[in-house]
Amino acid sequence: MRTSEINRKTAETDISLALNLDGTGKSNIDTGCGFLNHMLTLFARHGRFDLDVTCHGDVDVDDHHSVEDIGICLGMAFAEALGNGAGIRRYGHIILPMDETLILCAVDLSGRAHLEYGLEIPTEKVGTFDTELTEEFLIAFVRKANMTLHVKQLSGRNSHHIIEGTFKALARTLAQAVSIDEKYRDEIPSTKGVL
Repeated sequence: MRTSEINRKTAETDISLALNLDGTGKSNIDTGCGFLNHMLTLFARHGRFDLDVTCHGDVDVDDHHSVEDIGICLGMAFAEALGNGAGIRRYGHIILPMDETLILCAVDLSGRAHLEYGLEIPTEKVGTFDTELTEEFLIAFVRKANMTLHVKQLSGRNSHHIIEGTFKALARTLAQAVSIDEKYRDEIPSTKGVL
């Protein structure tokens, strides 16, 4: 089983997160931020990852610390659950439509953290969620997961659709990349011998 449990407590957040890469898409999400709950629920469902997240954060200030720290914990969980990466396909990509929105997403589980962020979200908020936190979440996630991620908005006008399309695209792209290639189950997918 490729699973991980992360517990992280700071002066700003207290987070418990459990991840199963080989799940069925079940989730139990309570972040203190309704919109992020929605995004992580659909992330689990579209990636077929089992994901439990509980966060007690200083949302009386704003959602920034909770969103960023959950990104950190999710990245740590992916890195831990993948282990040495033996047998994984390593790469994944998708162009995902959601109504007027079209999102390109590509990932390399390379062991090198890099984010190319190409979203142009037209509003500052979706409900109470600061839309700039989408990038903060992805930066934190990528850094701790040690992956290269490209996400680009090819079209889109609705802020909710752009962010939701991004989380769905990320989930489906990661599902490809973490899947096991049975032909090479015991091999590390790198000429270096390590990711």
